[in-house]
Amino acid sequence: MTIKAFPYPPGEHEREKASNSYLMSLIALIAGLPLPIVNLIATFIFYLGNRKGTYFVRWHCTQALLSQLSLLFMNSYGFWWTVSILFWDKGVSNDYIAYILTAVLFNLADFVATIYTAIETRKGNHVAWLFYGDLTNFFVKQ
Repeated sequence: MTIKAFPYPPGEHEREKASNSYLMSLIALIAGLPLPIVNLIATFIFYLGNRKGTYFVRWHCTQALLSQLSLLFMNSYGFWWTVSILFWDKGVSNDYIAYILTAVLFNLADFVATIYTAIETRKGNHVAWLFYGDLTNFFVKQ
């Protein structure tokens, strides 16, 4: 993560909405914990509501959405692997344990990064995540 200068100083309303784009995924994570798609849907709905907002808000809504999209694939695979173990009597393998530990670490890193980014954007700082920041710049034009 890097804090970069933004082309203009965002206003109070913009900072609040940009910060809320990250908080939306955290609230949805808590509400729909076992289902990996819930936080992506909540973040997508928030994105749809703000896609015509200011550049600062659109940029951060898009970055939050992209990060949730990548987590969806990792969490879904782990979810369905767990379901197959529980209902089809497949044994727990070392591969499964390694995958679940990796998924937990990625989710924990995303959780911490999301909280940090929500706090910083609320202050008006522009936080660009590794990989997602460049991808967001590709999709969001000023």
